[in-house]
Amino acid sequence: MARTGEVVRETRETKISVRVDLDGAGQTRIVTGIGFLDHMLDSLGRHGALDLEVEAKGDLHIDFHHTVEDVGIVLGQAVRQALGDFRGIRRFGLAVIPMDETLTRCAIDLSNRPYLVWRTAFPTPKVGDMDTELFKEFHHAFASNAGACVHLETFYGANSHHIAESGFKALGRALREAVEIDPRAGGQAPSTKGSL
Repeated sequence: MARTGEVVRETRETKISVRVDLDGAGQTRIVTGIGFLDHMLDSLGRHGALDLEVEAKGDLHIDFHHTVEDVGIVLGQAVRQALGDFRGIRRFGLAVIPMDETLTRCAIDLSNRPYLVWRTAFPTPKVGDMDTELFKEFHHAFASNAGACVHLETFYGANSHHIAESGFKALGRALREAVEIDPRAGGQAPSTKGSL
């Protein structure tokens, strides 16, 4: 059974379409109009082994906020859709990603109880043209809409590009582990409650 999600969201500020295959091979096609965000989503898809298509058109003449946040919303919704009833998955994922001088950890629980713990700081206000404060907005929107509890923490780092990228790679790797089908689960929900 295909574990795919496809969501289109259109507002007065953005028009975004996302298609995701949880059992993909990391093939991506990303066009958001924000070069650095494209790079981050490509990293997330490749390291998460997600086939990922993202197309976004937003009010970039104002700033990048609406587009970045809305991409997080729609990606989260597509992942949530692809998960279905969460049955048979491993549920938890953990990744620790070194990138030169930076070390970042992401732990994820696909619990259907969204939450974000964000312990990441950037030494510069921008990476390229993108405001570094928007990375938290993306992760919050993703977690809220995917039904994921995400803890993202950068232990140390000096380069804002490395800090951001290690975070997206860590999220991708942790998500890859969490969505994986657990052959020992027997198709059951990974919860003592019997459902998530």
